Amino acid sequence: MARLLQKEKVLTPTAYYYSVGSSSANRPMPSDPYLWKDSTIDAILSNRKYTGCMVNLKTTTVSYKVHKLIRKPEEESSIVPNAQEAIIDENTWLRVQELRKNKRRPTATGKTSLFSGLVFCADCGSKLHFCAAKSLKANQEFFRCANYKSGRGECTIHYIRNVALEQIVSVAVSDLADFVACHESFFLQMIGKQQSAGKDQNIRSVKSDIAAGKHRIDEIDRLIAKLYEDNFAGKLSDERYSRMAAKYEKEQAELLQSVSTKEKELAELERESVDIRLLLAGLREYSGMETLTPEVVNKIIKRIEVHNSEMLNGHKRVGIDIYFTGVGLVDLATIKEMLAIAESSRP
Repeated sequence: MARLLQKEKVLTPTAYYYSVGSSSANRPMPSDPYLWKDSTIDAILSNRKYTGCMVNLKTTTVSYKVHKLIRKPEEESSIVPNAQEAIIDENTWLRVQELRKNKRRPTATGKTSLFSGLVFCADCGSKLHFCAAKSLKANQEFFRCANYKSGRGECTIHYIRNVALEQIVSVAVSDLADFVACHESFFLQMIGKQQSAGKDQNIRSVKSDIAAGKHRIDEIDRLIAKLYEDNFAGKLSDERYSRMAAKYEKEQAELLQSVSTKEKELAELERESVDIRLLLAGLREYSGMETLTPEVVNKIIKRIEVHNSEMLNGHKRVGIDIYFTGVGLVDLATIKEMLAIAESSRP
């Protein structure tokens, strides 16, 4: 992205401030006004303000005497939605953050795969590293479990050649694209039903856990206050007060951590909408192509899991699970059966 912006002669933020005479230009004018840095791109991609939110309490100071800013954990920030006009929508921003977690690091040869950063071990959950070398031909490049470590790790190899993975994924995407092109409304209806049932139940369960945790936290505050009053009045010894207060404070700290984790889980569940426009756009885009492209893969595929190989009739077979954006693992055969049943029951 930095190279592309430089090639198109887009001014860097500092150079732009100087060009419009803004007082926000608190740095010297760069010698090359088009030389973008990776850190600048990183800051732009991770800036939540572009979704229309106002993000407060991101930093603090050691004390009123020491003014050095200290960045606070992200979960401690205060986020106010719809505070300004959004440049990008929330779902797109969240998708970008997911893609940035799966960084595609080039090999020593400079080669990468379409699926680098998206392939994981189905057993241990580790990433599968893309392995390429000058001595390997294109059809010999492969993925293997990062936790394998040449047999010294805690997992088995989980090996698959890159060309084989491309063929498997291409067929799966092609089948799904063809089905959705013919039966889009039925596909959306089936996926919506499957997601709503499980998702609503999870949301209710997490909300119940959060409410129970907060209720207990408030209750502990009252109990500690009562202990303090009893100790002050002489009804409770200092030793017993200290012991019981420490016990309650430990429980409260654990509950606060648990509630914080549950609130993050709830926010994630609520952000995962049934809206699969990104997937549909990618499938439509792929319909006019002969091969997969990085842009289409990023729109369509969220995760690929590779199972360990098994011997079947003298041949090795490797199971592949493809998790599509917005819908997860799709059992197309089952959906086709449901469609056949639905069509046969029509008058």
